[in-house]
Amino acid sequence: MLDFPLWKRITLWVITLGFAFAALPSIAGLAGLDLPDSLEGPEINLGLDLAGGSHILLEADPSQVAEQRLESAEESVRDLLANAEPRIAIGDLSTLDNQLSFMLENPSDIDRAREELRDLINGTGLVAEWRLDVVDGNRMVLTQTEQGLDEAVEGAMESATEVVRRRIDALGTREPTIIRQGDSRIVVQVPGLEDPDALKALLGETAELEFKLVDANALPSDVAQGIANPGSEIVPYAEDSDFAGQFEAVRRLGGIRGDRLTGAQQGVNPQTNETVVNIQFDPQGGARFAQLSTENVGRRFAIILDDHVISAPNFNEPILGGAAQISGGFTTETANNLAIQLRSGALPVDLTVIEERTVGPDLGRDSIVKGGIAMAVGSLLVIALMIASYGRFGVYATGALVLNVLMILGIMALINSTLTLPGIAGFVLTIGAAVDANVLINERIREERKRGRRVVAAVENGYKEASRAIYDANITNFIAGALLLGFGSGPVRGFAVVLIIGLITTVFTAVFITRMWVAGWLRAKRPTEITV
Repeated sequence: MLDFPLWKRITLWVITLGFAFAALPSIAGLAGLDLPDSLEGPEINLGLDLAGGSHILLEADPSQVAEQRLESAEESVRDLLANAEPRIAIGDLSTLDNQLSFMLENPSDIDRAREELRDLINGTGLVAEWRLDVVDGNRMVLTQTEQGLDEAVEGAMESATEVVRRRIDALGTREPTIIRQGDSRIVVQVPGLEDPDALKALLGETAELEFKLVDANALPSDVAQGIANPGSEIVPYAEDSDFAGQFEAVRRLGGIRGDRLTGAQQGVNPQTNETVVNIQFDPQGGARFAQLSTENVGRRFAIILDDHVISAPNFNEPILGGAAQISGGFTTETANNLAIQLRSGALPVDLTVIEERTVGPDLGRDSIVKGGIAMAVGSLLVIALMIASYGRFGVYATGALVLNVLMILGIMALINSTLTLPGIAGFVLTIGAAVDANVLINERIREERKRGRRVVAAVENGYKEASRAIYDANITNFIAGALLLGFGSGPVRGFAVVLIIGLITTVFTAVFITRMWVAGWLRAKRPTEITV
């Protein structure tokens, strides 16, 4: 076991120094030093508790999901029954009491209507999404099932979490933490963010974009009083628009939703120099927009964002090619934020900020300093104890300890990991584990010498026997770390990352690196006695 050919020594040194060298940019960054361009490389990201930043807790209203499903079902029922062969005639649809009900003009169409609505009722999951009841022989009532609504809420929250993640990523922030909490809450932590108000504004907007035809038959006097014709609805203008305080009557169904968008970019209208948002539809959305504009040339349509009209231009000509332009008195910043929201998708539910905390960078810097002092003091005490107890072998253990810390930092930088305050605690724990491995080896060598074995045999058996205990101990710790990484979140995961990396580097430095050093010394000096 003490035989180290040249290729093995070169391999061990390349691995060790490679990871240690990768730690230099991170060390320089933590110390506030500037490295030459040739030495720049990936650095460890600092968590919220070290770099400062914002912590925001968002909460959704699940009742919105039920309302959205009801509206979607209303449009689907109209289309399905209207496209049946032959057509199934129905009266007005009612959405009172969170139920969708309608009267069949011909009661004999009940079985046909039930068959046409079968896919809508059953959905695509394992549970029925709607319950269909027939009342008085010709009235059909659709009611959302509890299981179907629960699945819809779960899907909406998963989508909302992903939309939040995409929006924050578009801001260019590093290593945000975005996790679900309970059934209807999302925790957002963004290290290094200095403008939490901008983040709240970005996350709070649902960015639900719709294009709907303006009801040309609506009387201006009725619209001003909030009265809409059947099949239409009243939508207010945005507060920052030129028509703030006014309203539009728009057709409730038959428009285009923003979920058909494939792109959105802030731009400038070359004719007016006005800041706009250029949008692109997918093929289906582009075809629908082209059809809508072709069939309604000369009519006005409303561009509605989050239930507010931002503009209501005319269809002067068919708009083909799947591209359109949104204007509405934007600044460059507001247009860019809207483009981010549209690109990342609309939030399926409104998110309300119910808790926020801001950690200042000074507090984070103080945590780094105190954590560094704790680690330095602990390391110095351990180094002094090891050298005093084991002499030369304690020096080897100290060298392995330093390389161990550098390798952990280097690996974390290369995998773009985040260092948190619990991660620093993981460092201190790793130092203890690394020393423990060297203590096991040195004590085993000491026992072998007491049994009368020669120096080389004692060292060889000491490493061999101690390695088994070291592997067993680190494997059990590794399992615990893997569970923390898999099921934990936030700072717990930060601790688990450092722990797992530290366990691997500890075994590498304690078992392989120190043994290489000891083997080299034994070959060079061939001592007949050692002090352990």
